[in-house]
Amino acid sequence: MVLLERISNALQVGRAKEVVKLVQEAISCAVPARDILDNGLLKGMGELGMKFKNGDVYVPEVLIAARAFNKGTEALKAKLPVESMEPIGKIVICTVKGDLHDIGKNLVKIMLEGEGFEVIDLGFDVHEDRIVEAVIEHKPDILCLSALLTTTINEQKTVVDALSAAGIRNKIKVMIGGAPVTQSFCDLIGADFYTADAASAAEIAKNIT
Repeated sequence: MVLLERISNALQVGRAKEVVKLVQEAISCAVPARDILDNGLLKGMGELGMKFKNGDVYVPEVLIAARAFNKGTEALKAKLPVESMEPIGKIVICTVKGDLHDIGKNLVKIMLEGEGFEVIDLGFDVHEDRIVEAVIEHKPDILCLSALLTTTINEQKTVVDALSAAGIRNKIKVMIGGAPVTQSFCDLIGADFYTADAASAAEIAKNIT
């Protein structure tokens, strides 16, 4: 449908007002909310994610598009609150203890939400006990851990060990990332997945839920 394609295209270039207008137009044309979400808003974020992965767009463009995505979903929910827009899965994400970096983590969150996940963001410098509590409370499908420093990547192992000690390690998939993180480190600490960038994280998350 041309209207949904226009929503996708407007979102990718960050035209929030146009996205809202087009979403409202689609609603007035009796397009189902799920179609607007899947084939307009989420499609746009998915295509942008691939452009980001390929180096065709950069962080500022992603952040602007994320704002347009959020505005579009707000308009959709406000107009059609009774229609189900259930997330495809639930994810807890954070940057580990001792690490104050969150730009990469925030990009991963944007990409995950763009794929249709509910994302619980614990922030940065998060102690392993808080992470375990969040996993128990929210029962996510995936736990995403970010570390941007060589001095903090071992905290990812601390979290994996804490999950094991709490008896819940086998109930969740652990995905790790960050500049100093590698696949061999992922294997070493017993995490399930390593991703090198935000778009790859979203792709893998979608494939394993």
